[in-house]
Amino acid sequence: MTGFVLSPDRREELVALLGDEQRLRAEYPKVADYLETAPGLPGTGDDDVDRAFDLRFLHYMTGGESTNPYWDIVAPFVSSGPAERNNRREVNGGRPKGSARFAYAQTALQATYAYAIPSPETLSWIAGVCEGQGLLENAAGRGYWANLLSQQGLDVLAFDSEPPDSTENISFPLTAGERAVWHPVGGLEELTAARNSGEESHRVLFMCWPPGWGDPMAVNALTQFAESGGEQLIYIGEPKGGKTATDEFFELLAAEWVLNSQDAAFVSWWNLQDQAQHWVRRR
Repeated sequence: MTGFVLSPDRREELVALLGDEQRLRAEYPKVADYLETAPGLPGTGDDDVDRAFDLRFLHYMTGGESTNPYWDIVAPFVSSGPAERNNRREVNGGRPKGSARFAYAQTALQATYAYAIPSPETLSWIAGVCEGQGLLENAAGRGYWANLLSQQGLDVLAFDSEPPDSTENISFPLTAGERAVWHPVGGLEELTAARNSGEESHRVLFMCWPPGWGDPMAVNALTQFAESGGEQLIYIGEPKGGKTATDEFFELLAAEWVLNSQDAAFVSWWNLQDQAQHWVRRR
């Protein structure tokens, strides 16, 4: 693992922040909670790895410059998973079973940025799939992926039933020291207006971790997209029976859509089964 070097000025900033517990908790409560809790949790077994992760977490979660802070935090801790997980790329800190410390950080990072990890390879893969076509993201959360895909040159419209900057969203709550959204995220009225104007039909539908646990959002969105004339879907989430979408969604995929490609370089957390897939509607 290569060393992570902070500038002298940034190091001084962080030392001052850590030296003022009241300020740290007021300005960055999620970071304060992590730094208080993490040392008491089992780590990777390698103190250097755990310290390196904590430094990156501290730096980027308190405003360290980055266009993709989520990735910059986790990237050095990606390694190949075990054979039973097809040696896929995953954030595990070099341990197939991960660690409780990483799991605690995982929940904080997902609430701050997004559930799925946006590696540069996956962002490039999505841009290649779209081939210049616009993207419509449903269940966009904070719009973190939408922002990064816009940086890839894609025209992205993002929507969520509970835009975090205007509506209470339990998955992405407003928290001091964090952005409410990273890209404009419209609500259901704006999504309906986009559909009525024909925006949906000529775009690729993007769903990244659509809600599961019986929530019909994913199957409803896919049905409406097909009815509008849409023909391509990029789905990032777990397979049938997992934490995303519903059985009805996967049954609709199997009946009316064809899996065209899958991102072999996708990065997951070790304890999740998510993957990135491109589906095309049957003709």
